[in-house]
Amino acid sequence: MKKSFEDDLSELKARATAEFDDIEAERLHRKQRLAAGLRTMGRLHLAEGVAGHVTVRDPEYTDRFWVNPFGHNFKLMTVSDLICVDHTGKVVIGDRPVNAAAFAIHSELHKARPDIIAAAHSHSMYGRTFSTLGKPLKMISQDTTMFYNDVALCDDGSGAVVVDTEVSRKMGVALGNKKALIHQNHGLITTGGSVDAAVWWFVSLERCCQSQLLAESAGEPIEIPQHLCEEGYEAQGHDLAGWFQFQPFWDELVAREPEFLN
Repeated sequence: MKKSFEDDLSELKARATAEFDDIEAERLHRKQRLAAGLRTMGRLHLAEGVAGHVTVRDPEYTDRFWVNPFGHNFKLMTVSDLICVDHTGKVVIGDRPVNAAAFAIHSELHKARPDIIAAAHSHSMYGRTFSTLGKPLKMISQDTTMFYNDVALCDDGSGAVVVDTEVSRKMGVALGNKKALIHQNHGLITTGGSVDAAVWWFVSLERCCQSQLLAESAGEPIEIPQHLCEEGYEAQGHDLAGWFQFQPFWDELVAREPEFLN
């Protein structure tokens, strides 16, 4: 019997929300996806110097998160390189330092939103450029509709290196129940129910910012009608869609750079 769309969707949901025999298996799964997400951002030139960080909440100690160590190249990240940090900023697993900004930003985001499993941020070229404009993302392409009414703006701590948790607390407040944040004169932050989704949202939002910058440099882009934005968001703005969009990156890394799993 031919499978229906509903059957395919059911299988997809099962893959995205896999159940684990024990906490250690789930922890390893999250760390593997984190290492893959970091390598993906590195390969796409979304990391620059030592700036940038992606986190995933620990499945057992939910006040802790796993993150890339300060100064380690995204493109060379492996599972064993990752460190675990608690919400006081102490490295509880690993022997490398944590980026102070990574702790400040992500600890407050994870506190503000218990539903967030992962968050991504880097000083990507188009995201940080777009953030200087202090304006929202326009719905000018099919891709942008995945962010319809789902991107917050924040100008607290504009342009400063975010190591003050009071600034990052305000960033968490500004994020509200949305999945992405444009921080004034700083850049993009995206969140998700998985590393896969959070990284995909970052990649896509970066490209949407690039698209708007290019379009506005050429003229006045025509925006998509509201009802089509709503349809676009319903089709591709949910967490499962974000997870699914990441899978080609995962498959390529497993095939070409399996050492990231070490």
